[in-house]
Amino acid sequence: MIEQTPRRARGLRRLSWIAVLALGVVSYVVVLEVMVSTRNLNFFPSLLLIGAVTVPLTVLVFAENGGRRIPAPGWTVAGTAIAGGIVGTVTAGVLEYRSEQQLGAAAMLLVGFIEEGAKLVVPLVVVLLARPRDPRAGIVIGIASGTGFAVLETMGYGFQELLRAQDVAAVHQELLLRALLSPAGHVAWTGFTVAALWRVPTAARRGRALAAFLGAYLAAVVLHTVWDVSGSLPVHVVVVVVSVAVLLVLVHRAHVSRGAEDRRAALAAGR
Repeated sequence: MIEQTPRRARGLRRLSWIAVLALGVVSYVVVLEVMVSTRNLNFFPSLLLIGAVTVPLTVLVFAENGGRRIPAPGWTVAGTAIAGGIVGTVTAGVLEYRSEQQLGAAAMLLVGFIEEGAKLVVPLVVVLLARPRDPRAGIVIGIASGTGFAVLETMGYGFQELLRAQDVAAVHQELLLRALLSPAGHVAWTGFTVAALWRVPTAARRGRALAAFLGAYLAAVVLHTVWDVSGSLPVHVVVVVVSVAVLLVLVHRAHVSRGAEDRRAALAAGR
């Protein structure tokens, strides 16, 4: 019985992302129905927040709790999500405004560089302060920073859509579309970039690890830029497939390698 309890608790933890998704969807539907039926726009901030946070948070919880062990401390993940979202959006907003003032329409080509760089500010601070020894936590920290950025950006777009269309249905469509695409956007791009960053401090060959990090950053910039400038559906599908595939592979590797390490430790303790 004693052995079954930790297993049961671990199993529930690994499925917690489903609870987050279900709770978010139900909450969103309830708030939307109440707002429409009562015609009370006081519910709009709640609708924006729930609609923006549900899917990115689900991905974050899956990355953090989906394996045998938790890759990164919860307070670090939460702090990165909050600070990463605020610092990232503010930094990107200021730099994008200045580049648009100077370059006009050509500034669109710099959006990928600016936003992908802005989302790395907080993870870089975490690396310098925490000096992580386990590179497998990087994917979770990256997803956290991307989640914070994606949530605040989606809320901003949702509010703009309300002002533009004066229609809650238009906002609902905007939130739904961005929710479905969020795992393939900021969440994935920052996730695999920070995963590469986390390997630099402990790498035997830091030069090669640093080059891999720069390569991951440039890959994120390319995917981001292609997504922004292309109006082709097939191109967008390719970006989604590539981004999500890389994200899932890295999350899987982080948890599988931890599981193998746990089994080796258990065998060593048994001896």
